[in-house]
Amino acid sequence: MKQRRHSPEQVIRKLAEGEKLLAEGKTIEDASRHLEISTQTWHRWRNQYGGMKADDAKRLKELEKENARLKKLLAEAELDKSMLKELAEGNF
Repeated sequence: MKQRRHSPEQVIRKLAEGEKLLAEGKTIEDASRHLEISTQTWHRWRNQYGGMKADDAKRLKELEKENARLKKLLAEAELDKSMLKELAEGNF
C-alpha cells in the first residue's frame, strides 16, 4: 500500500464515513479496509480528530504551525541571549 498524507478535511470526511459504516454493523477492520487505511490509523485519527469539524481541524493545523514557528523564534532568542552573556563575561 502506498503512503500518502491526508488533509485534515479528508480525515474528518473519512472518519464520518467510517462512523456510518460502524453504525450499519460493520467491524472496525471492515470499515478501515473500505476507507483504505489501517486500523491503527483509524484509532490514531479518531483520538486526534474525534469530535472535530473540518474547520476545527484546519484551525488546529494552523495553530500547530504557528506554535512551531514561535518555538523556533524563542530558541533563537535564547541562543542570542546566551552568546551576549558570554561576551559580557569575556569568556570567548
